[in-house]
Amino acid sequence: MAKTTTLKEFESVFPKLVDDLLDHAKKYNLPEQFVKWYKASLQANVIGGKCNRGMSVPDSVSLLLEKPLSEEQYFLASTLGWMTELLQAFFLVSDDIMDTSITRRGAPCWYRQPEVGMVAINDAFMLESAIYTLLKKYFRSHPAYVDLLELFHEVTFQTELGQLCDLLTAPEDKIDLDNFSMEKYRFIVIYKTAYYSFYLPVALALHQQNIATPENLKQAEDILIPLGEYFQIQDDYLDNFGLPEHIGKIGTDIQDNKCSWLVNQALSIATPEQRKILEENYGRKNKDNEAVVKKLYIDLKLEQMYKDYEEKRVGEIRKMIDEVDESGGLKKTVFESFLSKIYKRSK
Repeated sequence: MAKTTTLKEFESVFPKLVDDLLDHAKKYNLPEQFVKWYKASLQANVIGGKCNRGMSVPDSVSLLLEKPLSEEQYFLASTLGWMTELLQAFFLVSDDIMDTSITRRGAPCWYRQPEVGMVAINDAFMLESAIYTLLKKYFRSHPAYVDLLELFHEVTFQTELGQLCDLLTAPEDKIDLDNFSMEKYRFIVIYKTAYYSFYLPVALALHQQNIATPENLKQAEDILIPLGEYFQIQDDYLDNFGLPEHIGKIGTDIQDNKCSWLVNQALSIATPEQRKILEENYGRKNKDNEAVVKKLYIDLKLEQMYKDYEEKRVGEIRKMIDEVDESGGLKKTVFESFLSKIYKRSK
């Protein structure tokens, strides 16, 4: 029977990996004060999140094997999971600078920490490099080493493409709703979120177990990318309709001029008068304008529209899961596990 990892178990692996990374840096005679800086960056930017992406790797391996993992199996699967978290940290440190964000996980963003500033850009590069340091140390002799390398490089590039489209479609300082479209929205969601958050952990698990055939990877991609798209649409819905005490934050998509699912749905059904209301109020940095947009979303019945979408999409995803061919080592339970975590979530 497969076993689900806990955050505590997963986090217990990280100190060893930090030591590995610091040892690698010390090979170049890095002065001690900068070794300490590197360690502080790793601790501040990689630890502290929910680690859902990272924990999905050992969980997926356990589901593929249909049994709990041995200590060594768990360590190696979790190491791949922590590489996913390092990739996430690299994206978040960079993203916060690009968005001039204020806080991250309840603390000031890394670039806003005392004495950090734009050194954070180099720290982001070092977080990305850490992936390849660990990959070489633990998987250099693995038959799928090159596949793992290429997977990380490709998913990184895909995410950067999504970020490019996001930044150019919805700049915070230039509001133009004509720039929005569902086509652009889907591109942003699929490439900025779905590949690294959903496809990457399962692809890593398949490669680690040497069952990553073109057929298995394609079947995983065909299910996980729609799952990731559904997850982000759900996130957009919760940003506006979720309770702050549930989601742990106050939604800012309207004020931040985000090309979200809700605004694209509103634009597709709004009357000329309602569109004018959106154009005069969307993306403005104050609560009054935001309240006008929120009321319009209620008038347009977007909450019901989302609920109808959710039931239809989840039905389609369940059908795809039912059709999974398990003869090549892929398991339906891997996808069922992802779906069960997000269906009808409130946070």
